Amino acid sequence: MKNILRKKITYLTIFGVLLSAIACNEDEFLDVPVTGQVSGPQLLTEDGLNGLLIGVYAALNGDTNLGWFSGQANWLWGSIRGGDANKGSDAGDFNTIIPYARFEQTPSDQLGTNKWNGSYEGISRANIFLSNLASFEGLADDAKAALEAEARFLRGLYYFELRRLFLNVPWIDETMTDAEAALVPNTAEIWPNIEAEFQFAMNNLPETQSEVGRANKWAAAAFLARTYLYQDKFAEAKTLFDDIIANGQTSNGLKYGLVENFEDVFKGPNENHKETVFAFQAAANTGDINNTNHEIAMNYPYNTGPAGPGECCGFFQPSFELVNSYRTTASGLPLLDGSYNAPANAVNDDYGILSSEPFTEDQGPLDPRLDHSIGRRGIQFLDWQEHPGDAWIRDQGFAGPYTQKKYSYYEADKGTYQDGSSWTPGYHSINFMIMRFADVLLMAAEAEIEAGSLEKAREYVNMVRERAGNSVVINPETGEPEANYVIATYDTPWGSQEEARAAVRFERKLELALEGVRSFDLVRWGYS
Repeated sequence: MKNILRKKITYLTIFGVLLSAIACNEDEFLDVPVTGQVSGPQLLTEDGLNGLLIGVYAALNGDTNLGWFSGQANWLWGSIRGGDANKGSDAGDFNTIIPYARFEQTPSDQLGTNKWNGSYEGISRANIFLSNLASFEGLADDAKAALEAEARFLRGLYYFELRRLFLNVPWIDETMTDAEAALVPNTAEIWPNIEAEFQFAMNNLPETQSEVGRANKWAAAAFLARTYLYQDKFAEAKTLFDDIIANGQTSNGLKYGLVENFEDVFKGPNENHKETVFAFQAAANTGDINNTNHEIAMNYPYNTGPAGPGECCGFFQPSFELVNSYRTTASGLPLLDGSYNAPANAVNDDYGILSSEPFTEDQGPLDPRLDHSIGRRGIQFLDWQEHPGDAWIRDQGFAGPYTQKKYSYYEADKGTYQDGSSWTPGYHSINFMIMRFADVLLMAAEAEIEAGSLEKAREYVNMVRERAGNSVVINPETGEPEANYVIATYDTPWGSQEEARAAVRFERKLELALEGVRSFDLVRWGYS
């Protein structure tokens, strides 16, 4: 346009001025804002800031564009690496998981990069939100502080994931330019920064929220206490746990407690219950599988057809070692001496036995959490059918005879808590609990032991075991228990800290199996 104007320089000056005005108007007309992108003025509103904050929460679940294991379900990082489960499926399918199960790392592998990128994606979103919040003047100071606290809680959570998995990582916040962020070393210890995030959140978040998925004061307190525990700051952790157990509540105002039946903890229709300290909120049938609990979409029995959930893909198969851990003594206590793996105590399994061949189910005493957590032959699989064994296993010789059961959807959930819009019907919207109250009780028990309060620790462990005893799996046809469930509380005082530690640590294994925590526990206890 400017070249055209130069050619017309011999025109009358007034006409040239008019043409210049027309040209500017045309330039403005052609300057169309980019679609699908929001600008600063749009963000600097309450609605704009809220949208940014929702984006920070959304990164908890990872993103299919960032690849598998970028979110916080941690079934690879916490459970497979901790011995809870094998990769599952067969040797060729998704075999880049296999080195991690052997504690190996290959330079070309992408899975660790996915987790790194997924965590920093959440951090980046938090930093963008905090930067925009600092520029916004339309909120009262307390309301602004509460929003800052939500973002810092989430940023602290993303950094917590990085710190416990990668050890040394660069701390990047909203005050840094891109150039400054690129020069941050990964040599500084970031635990103090994480503590500061959760402390600010605890001090400024409300006790309840109008939207159940938002973090509250008590969630921040629980994650701060967990951060202390990871650093062996047991006295500081105990002080917080005392307050949380006595006074804590969910963001929707329910006093923290254990759900009466263990099975109900993981049911879609029962989510956001009193045991939920913090969970990401999944949704089905929204048109985007990123809104579902997509990271566990492959973790169902294989080849079930319409008789079981997922109909695919047989990943994340529980280990023999985990299953055997649920063996109890005749009086109902776990075998803390490690003898659960001895041939005389190992749970009878159908390894190498076809579904068409006879199989004798285990008759010995078992903790009922086994059959709420793990699918095995002859035991009712939720409301679907009796687990048929090998027919639901892709390759027993490679991955064993068991399937995951926690966070599986029920037949009654199809079309509501289950999303059939993509390549597998295994996508569902059951919220994943990043922390639940049973975890809090068992962490508190650890802190009590280190403070010398063995009886208080025993009380907390017994609360968890009492709930387990009330949660047997029932055969829908006979109305009788599916196995010989025998579980009891610790009724004799522990004689030493060593004995107490062994009991609490094993209880965490049984209670939190397949929930992505085991390897992190083992590392902080010094087993690796």
